Amino acid sequence: MQQHLIAIDLDGTTLNNQSKLSELTIRTLRQLNELGHLVSIVTGRPYRNSEQIYRELNIAAPIVNFNGALCHFPNHSSYIPSYHIALDREIAFDLFAHQKELEIDLLMAEGRNQLFTSSMNLPDSPYDPFNLDQIARLSRESLTYNPTALTVFSSDNRLDHIAKNITDRYGDEVSVRTWGGQLPCLEIVRKGINKAVGVQAIAEFHRIPQDAILAFGDEDNDVEMIQYAGHGVAMKNAIDEVKAVAKDQTSYTNDEEGLAKYLLEYFDIKQSDLY
Repeated sequence: MQQHLIAIDLDGTTLNNQSKLSELTIRTLRQLNELGHLVSIVTGRPYRNSEQIYRELNIAAPIVNFNGALCHFPNHSSYIPSYHIALDREIAFDLFAHQKELEIDLLMAEGRNQLFTSSMNLPDSPYDPFNLDQIARLSRESLTYNPTALTVFSSDNRLDHIAKNITDRYGDEVSVRTWGGQLPCLEIVRKGINKAVGVQAIAEFHRIPQDAILAFGDEDNDVEMIQYAGHGVAMKNAIDEVKAVAKDQTSYTNDEEGLAKYLLEYFDIKQSDLY
């Protein structure tokens, strides 16, 4: 049997519109794992708010966070493909200093185990639950090391303009991606980093050929991963840019368990075999 790498985005793909895993999704992914396939979460989320989903799925596998800036295998500190690619913290301080000029409402810097924020007026979002014990105000005194990623919040109609200004200002150092879910924002990581970087690192280590990689996504930050995979699949609810580069599309949305239903058909597994 050819082992496959199944790379799954979370929001808008694996999770339903309540940011939950359905029972069918859990059982399907566990079944594929038991059959010998490698199921890896590949998300823009930090690990702090994807860990619960990783634990609930209960599949021992590497995970990619921050749109490819962090690749790791929880509880396996010696996992060879692990990497962590951080941003220069001076970019965070410079954005903070010019926050009003750039029309940024909220700036967040993701530390190793702590979130640094320009304001304690944090958005209420199921995608990014905040543990107040892990939050500090952003300053030179608090952020003493290079962060993994930055997140910029503003009104939806200003994000493209802000993204252009950030790219013009730090274009040689950063990659800026739009996340257009229920809480639109910009995600900033090191230049050249994207989800495909993490997928490639995992696949090459496990000797899984590119044509045996399935990748599922719905948003702008999934484009490179969908393109890189031998079989890139856009969710029915995906944006047009993702559908344009995908080899296939699910027949159902994320809120209709589209990922699980597609995988069951692709690997010829009957739902009755899961229970």
